[in-house]
Amino acid sequence: METLMNWFIEPLSYPFMQMALATAIVVAIVCAVLSCYLVLKGWSLMGDAISHAVLPGIVIAYVCGLPLMLGAFLSGLCCSLAIGYLKENSRIKEDTVMGIVFSGMFAFGLVLFVKVESDQHLTHVLFGNLLGVGVENFLQILVVSAVIFFTMLLKRRDFLLFCFDPSHARVAGLSPRILHYGLLTLLALTIVAAMQVVGVILVVAMLISPGITAFMLTKKFDYMIAIAMLSSVLSSFLGTLISFHLNADIGPCIILLQAVIFMLALIYSKFTMQSIKEIKSAV
Repeated sequence: METLMNWFIEPLSYPFMQMALATAIVVAIVCAVLSCYLVLKGWSLMGDAISHAVLPGIVIAYVCGLPLMLGAFLSGLCCSLAIGYLKENSRIKEDTVMGIVFSGMFAFGLVLFVKVESDQHLTHVLFGNLLGVGVENFLQILVVSAVIFFTMLLKRRDFLLFCFDPSHARVAGLSPRILHYGLLTLLALTIVAAMQVVGVILVVAMLISPGITAFMLTKKFDYMIAIAMLSSVLSSFLGTLISFHLNADIGPCIILLQAVIFMLALIYSKFTMQSIKEIKSAV
């Protein structure tokens, strides 16, 4: 028992691990909430698109001496607007548009990334640099996450109606266009915050895994958000501690745990459904 307690306590005795854990949990909460809407809306690829499209903005911001988070947000916003414009003004389907836009912007970002001389800090954008988060970065992430969380909280019913039925949202007096681009803006902001934890390559997993795990376990949206937050925070907490003991990167450890939790949820849901079928057949 003492060994188990030391396993949990030892990493938390270091200030940089405390900061990393606090950052991971803050980002995990906001990613979990947004994840539920992305899963219901079917925007898994949209998260992947914007997460990769932020790379050129990050490199350009680095060259211009601007905050990397600002460049990432503007680049993600440009990707969202480009996808929306091409979808509305062409016959191309949305998934095809997303594939073209995000691959093009990511390739452009990689070209800039190779050509621009940078230190290790810029390289961490691809894979995350949670252990390098300072007080200033943490406060930025906290403010961005708080804005996203309270916006989703205030407009949760509007976004939920939009995700299920945009036509019904229009009849109810809402603007599907505003909700569409509002959700995309929140998605871009969330990616900016989450890229500090897992980097732009793995951020899509953090935006999808909690929501799809909760979707497997419940049909009620409030329960879905609660389960998504629980699984996301738990995987972030344990992933951070495991990375310390294994001397591994935190981002991949978190994503691996989320994948394990999803597999357990899938097995549980299959077992539950099979049991219900057997009970019904017996009756």
